[in-house]
Amino acid sequence: MSILPYPTALSRFTHRTAALLLPASCLLCGGDSENELVCAACIAELPQLAEPCCPLCADRTTHGERCGACLKDPPAFSRAFAAYRYDYPLDRIIHALKYGHQLAVADWCAGRLAPLAGHAHFDRILPLPLHAERLRERGFNQSGEIAKALGRRLDLPVDLTSLLRTRATPPQAELPHKERLRNVRGAFECRTDLTGQHLLLIDDVMTTGATANEGARVLKLHGAASVTVAVVARALKD
Repeated sequence: MSILPYPTALSRFTHRTAALLLPASCLLCGGDSENELVCAACIAELPQLAEPCCPLCADRTTHGERCGACLKDPPAFSRAFAAYRYDYPLDRIIHALKYGHQLAVADWCAGRLAPLAGHAHFDRILPLPLHAERLRERGFNQSGEIAKALGRRLDLPVDLTSLLRTRATPPQAELPHKERLRNVRGAFECRTDLTGQHLLLIDDVMTTGATANEGARVLKLHGAASVTVAVVARALKD
């Protein structure tokens, strides 16, 4: 596995040390976790994607058919898959990484994604990038940390530099669906020839899929044969 240079406010020592420091107790319940991030009992309670879902965007459908949104406007990515449904208490795990800077969570997330991604062929893994301003504020890209951990598990190259977020945008969570599509339009650039490559694009959470779709669209404009999206959690419509 190779990792291209990646600017971050955290030192290499901090990243390496944080990844090795697993909590002595479960992140969710505080009980004995046998040196795992989350104990077996809490893992059993995590929200599953048990419902039939759209084969493209992984949103809920009645019989596993394509959803209306994907029929009307097919996404640029070939398919999306998620390890879990975005709901309590999984949101606490993701928040621990994203806002609590608990970098060991990234490897835990990669462990949930690896069995889902391991059967397919990919030439490289890319995370959805943060804008430089957001990266400076947070100190790291949570999707980048998950991508690096997944690359180690799957022995795949991780590309942290080809897809760039060149325009700062308001957080998607604050916007209605149509505004989300407009919000990310033109937010990404790619500076690498990806002709014929099959790519795995990583993010922590997918809500409408607008951000992943725009990233995939840009990657395909630069020659990617296919883009598969892998997320830790999928927020499902009511």
